[in-house]
Amino acid sequence: MHDRSTLAALRVDRFIRERLLPAVHRDAHPLEVTCWEAPGEPVTFAEAAAGEYRPISAGEAWGRPWGTTWFRVTGAVPDRWRGADGALPAGTRAELVADLGFTIGQPGFQCEAMVWSPDGRPVRGIAPLNNAVIEAVGADGAVDVYIEGASNPDVGSLFTFAPTPVGDPLTAGTDPVYRLRHVDVRLRDLEVAGLLADTVALHGLAAQLDPASPRQADIVAALERMIDAVDPHDVAGTATAGRAVLAPALARPAAASAHTLHAVGHAHIDSAWLWPVRETVRKVARTFSNVLSLMDEDPGVVFAASSAQQYAWMKEYYPDLFERIRARVAEGRFVPVGGMWVESDTNMPGGEALARQFVAGKGFFLREFGIDTREVWLPDSFGYTGAMPQVAAAAGARWFLTQKISWNETNRFPHHTFQWEGIDGTRLFTHFPPVDTYNSTVSAAELAYAERNYADKGRGTVSLLPYGYGDGGGGPTREMAAAVARAQSLEGSPRVVHSSPRRFFETAEAEYPDPEVWVGELYLEFHRGTYTSQLRTKQGNRRSEHLLREAELWATAATVHTGAEYPAERLSRAWETVLLQQFHDILPGSSIAWVHRDAERNYVHVARELEDIIDASLRRLAGDGAHTLTANAAPHARRGVHALSAAPRTATAGTVPRAEAAGWVLDNGVVRVVIDRRGLVTSAVDLATGRECIPPDAAGGLLQLHRDTPTQWDAWDVDVHYRATVTELTDADRVVAVEDAVVVERSFGDSRIVQRISLEAGSHTVEFAFELDWHETQKLLKLAFPIDVHTDRATSEIQFGHIDRATHTNTSWDTARFETVAHRWVRVAEPDFGVAVVNDSTYGHDITRAPRSTGGGTVSIVRLSLIRAALFPDPTQDQGAHALRVGLVIGAEVADAVAEGYRMNLPERVVTGAAATDIPPLVSVSAPGVVVEAVKLAEDGSGDVVVRLYEALGRRTTASLSTGFAATAVTETDLLERALTASAVVDVQMGERLEVTLQLRPFQLVTLRFAR
Repeated sequence: MHDRSTLAALRVDRFIRERLLPAVHRDAHPLEVTCWEAPGEPVTFAEAAAGEYRPISAGEAWGRPWGTTWFRVTGAVPDRWRGADGALPAGTRAELVADLGFTIGQPGFQCEAMVWSPDGRPVRGIAPLNNAVIEAVGADGAVDVYIEGASNPDVGSLFTFAPTPVGDPLTAGTDPVYRLRHVDVRLRDLEVAGLLADTVALHGLAAQLDPASPRQADIVAALERMIDAVDPHDVAGTATAGRAVLAPALARPAAASAHTLHAVGHAHIDSAWLWPVRETVRKVARTFSNVLSLMDEDPGVVFAASSAQQYAWMKEYYPDLFERIRARVAEGRFVPVGGMWVESDTNMPGGEALARQFVAGKGFFLREFGIDTREVWLPDSFGYTGAMPQVAAAAGARWFLTQKISWNETNRFPHHTFQWEGIDGTRLFTHFPPVDTYNSTVSAAELAYAERNYADKGRGTVSLLPYGYGDGGGGPTREMAAAVARAQSLEGSPRVVHSSPRRFFETAEAEYPDPEVWVGELYLEFHRGTYTSQLRTKQGNRRSEHLLREAELWATAATVHTGAEYPAERLSRAWETVLLQQFHDILPGSSIAWVHRDAERNYVHVARELEDIIDASLRRLAGDGAHTLTANAAPHARRGVHALSAAPRTATAGTVPRAEAAGWVLDNGVVRVVIDRRGLVTSAVDLATGRECIPPDAAGGLLQLHRDTPTQWDAWDVDVHYRATVTELTDADRVVAVEDAVVVERSFGDSRIVQRISLEAGSHTVEFAFELDWHETQKLLKLAFPIDVHTDRATSEIQFGHIDRATHTNTSWDTARFETVAHRWVRVAEPDFGVAVVNDSTYGHDITRAPRSTGGGTVSIVRLSLIRAALFPDPTQDQGAHALRVGLVIGAEVADAVAEGYRMNLPERVVTGAAATDIPPLVSVSAPGVVVEAVKLAEDGSGDVVVRLYEALGRRTTASLSTGFAATAVTETDLLERALTASAVVDVQMGERLEVTLQLRPFQLVTLRFAR
């Protein structure tokens, strides 16, 4: 038995479905359609217009996977729609409506299209749920447009995570994947559309209210009276009467205490994901053109879009559209936000790369629009580094927004509006929209949920509502804008106002000036597999970051010392490629095969370009002669070569393994390492202290193979249940001593791995070099080092510093952090002794504790995640050959870990045939804990030298910086090289060279600009 409100709801549902929706268009008239299929990749409009078109009818198949089909659409409004005066009926509008064969999947994950005018101007995008084009019908009623149809296959919008070949054009097939339904001109009834919006708003609100409340009863009664007032056989003629019945219910204002949602039109467009980058360019154009069209219809709509890269694509490929965007930006309605080149991952990009996201992004917005974006806008990245507040603030940002932490599997984050404090103490005013989506459709259910869910009641009353179709683009629709209009002040609902991010943040700050504080990283309890998936992409990023460091350093030195031309444009292009590929579905390894293949090819191109810059710069600096130099671009001295300089290197050699009954010994007088007949490290002793690193009955360098079958998101997730199944790879095909290394060969499954274990003379680091031929599926390969150190925390390198994380599971927050991210090193330590593990490739780690086998106490287990083999969205993920290196640093302080991390990732370069006997450093720093991260020329082309450095040890430090070139002044700046009031520079001594005294707080990031 149903109560009255339930029966009424069923009645309204049917009325909407069978009466209102069909009546929104009074009539439809088919148009003439012909088509031409582009033979390969997308073509220009001019090429398409010159194609040979053939007729195509409704019901006909079109579009191979990832293909492009151009449709020519012609016709006119039929005479039957016009009155005696030739005009359309009052309250109506003609529009083109196309259904290209849309499927049940989400907008943005299937076929889409761009409508073009006959003279080659992009007009508007077409997508599911947003497929009407007003502009296609001329003032005279004629229709003459081209439609650029993209037959993108739906790789997985329903998220069933089944392996599929369609993510790669090489395996996607060629059969058509869509079937044209209709391309019509239709007569839209504006009053019926208004009645539909009124009904949906009130019907949705009624479903959120207490059935016993008077307000719910009033709405239900009004909806029933409306249905009685509307003639089902003449909806158009009686829609006005129906609206009049609903008007009083819509006019009742919201309560004074109602939460206020600042509605910001949005379209989160992944710069690549289940589609390639080249398709994202077109997605952005389709979405942005839709938004511009909606702004013409509805003057209240404000739209925010991030990612300078996406605007740059519009400027390059759609200049007419870009100028239309520029005009709306000037009005304040089309709002660039975020200030980053892309919405990047924030866990894995290196410190300088994260800084350059802002340098490139904010620089573009300043140049093109004169806008200094103040917010960081990262709704969908997979967790947020504890370095972000300082980096963002150093770029001039004031606010931070994300929604992603609402995805946590275990713990509910306690705030929606708060201060986020980073590792150096910098704070950002931060907001998580309580609607828990960046793709809101402005439904009554979402509005009620946002108000109910808001965690800071009693202190704040406002939140942000990002609405519009996203991920694959699309943006806000006229139906969403209509919903905003009806919810501006509606009893029983939170208030909804058109707004901008800046207006929201200023309002929130003003009413909540002293919010709660969250300290440290914003760890996402989900998507932990992104630290490991797609190893080649991650290696390409890591290598590119270090090559960029070298290229800028040596190019700057060549310019300063020899007058060589600084390759600014080439370096900028390389940076933009690397920054693009740090997008949060590329670097994390969660895209289709096509995306990662493109990324790997791009990294090869970047490496060639940067190697050429490095070689040319060093040759210019060295001159032609008979000397041999070693160039050290690292921030620490090595083998007799100062940091950031080149000189003859002190000769070194490897340690020759000595055979013993139990296996082999590597002993260089600093450490003594025993490798048993299985090829495992059973002892690693620091000879100065006699401290043994490997616990009794344990072995280091142990490969462990786990079953890896996530519950949901394959490439994204490592779920804790992977630990339930493990195979320890202790059997070796062969273990032999070869010159200065112990070589271990192992086979498992369909894969093979060769390990080379070595120890350089004078070094504390045992190096493990791996050559892996990987052919597993749904497996995770870990590398384990049990360390005889008792500690409840581990230290991991992040951008511009490090972070401590618990290794115990005291709380649910600790338990959920079972896989963590680190850059070049992690370290476990007791107060007087530590051990670090460094790497050149991976980011995923788990660091736990276990009981000591004898003598009581606990030991630390450090494990690196080397490689995975997920099946979705790329069923071939990481198959094939890989090479990577790991080092075990015995007796390591934090400073040693920092230096070894750089050493493993930034190899020295040998310069032969040099005339110079050395290349002096451009800058020298007295304190080993102060790390020079970048040396470059200024972005503005002035020729000033810019030095970025940070305190790496987490200590207050006084250091002296000396220039190796004549400088006339030094200025402390932000990341965009704009002068700041000095906070680190406390003294400057002028002379032939500048001597700058710095006082740094723990982990402080400083940018210095030297005038020459």
